[in-house]
Amino acid sequence: MQSGQSDHEAIVSTVADSLTIAATLLVPPVGGGNGCGANTRCVAYNRVLPWGSVSIRGMRAEMEDAMAVVPEFLSAPCGTVGGCLAGGSKRSNEISALHFFGVYDGHGGPQAANFCRDRLHHALVEEFQVTMKSANVTADGGREKSWQGKWEKILGDCFLKLDAEVGGVYFRRDNDGQVVVAECVGDPVVPETVGTTAVVAVVGSCQIIVSNCGDSRAVLSRGGRAIPLSVDHKPDREDELARIEAAGGKVINWKGHRIFGVLAMSRAIGDRYLKPSVIPDPEVTFTQRTEDDECLILASDGLWDVLSNEEVCRVARRRLARGHNSGSSSSNVMYPPAQAAAEYLSRLALERNSSDNITVVVVDLKGRRRHERRN
Repeated sequence: MQSGQSDHEAIVSTVADSLTIAATLLVPPVGGGNGCGANTRCVAYNRVLPWGSVSIRGMRAEMEDAMAVVPEFLSAPCGTVGGCLAGGSKRSNEISALHFFGVYDGHGGPQAANFCRDRLHHALVEEFQVTMKSANVTADGGREKSWQGKWEKILGDCFLKLDAEVGGVYFRRDNDGQVVVAECVGDPVVPETVGTTAVVAVVGSCQIIVSNCGDSRAVLSRGGRAIPLSVDHKPDREDELARIEAAGGKVINWKGHRIFGVLAMSRAIGDRYLKPSVIPDPEVTFTQRTEDDECLILASDGLWDVLSNEEVCRVARRRLARGHNSGSSSSNVMYPPAQAAAEYLSRLALERNSSDNITVVVVDLKGRRRHERRN
């Protein structure tokens, strides 16, 4: 942590051409320990959320990946994040700590990925505050129907804000939080040919919220199964192809399907020279946590290009189980099982001849519970 940062500031892992060792994410007790969501027992007692991460340059000449892990980046009433039946329970006003994980895979240069690494989680807090202060009023004068609707707006506005900011454009809002003026206040942060993916997970006691733009990916291992929490934005995806062509773009099959024969993804932050074919709008998913959840993996396509979702989850489960069985304590500053899983996955990707940068974040969703049962 840099000097001057509080315990609740971002612990941001800068991607380097080496293994990045990550520490344990400490989560304070939330609520009364039961009653959240549709389960009779809440996973809120999972007070430690251990994680490990690795970033390597791999076969590429330049490192363009970046990542951020931000413990307790936001505190919010349980009902605003799908806990305690979201507003229908006496516990819905209890405060829940939320935790941020983000992976950014840059292209054309590292600038956009590095900007998102340093900025996106701050912008997310800003948009959360704006939305919660706007009396739930939507742009068309209606009202948000659910907490999910609010988060879709928060994350959508956050990604749009980052996309504008990398181009040097900043928004001014009215008292209701609606954008009224877009002001260019300086030079673009990154060149017009530079962009990045962004896959972000907001993890609370009861929910995992994933927002994705591009072809980085988030996958949940639950009960021995791999559950994708994001869908890659590829130019040949039927709905994306229709959108691109409607915007006047063209998809050319040259070393894979690419927009104008250049970009192998259909959504990204940045890439001003390919707009409006390339958009920054994320797709958002909501997944209620259960006691069957084993781990969450976020990674750039340097991993997913050579390993399937099922392989990644199987390897991660085995490495985590090995650490759990060895008696590793998740109360340590370092958490070896999650770190070992991330490192092993990156080595396996290299052995499979991955030609890209490789960034892997493994979040152990079961480590604390197993540790408590042993004791």
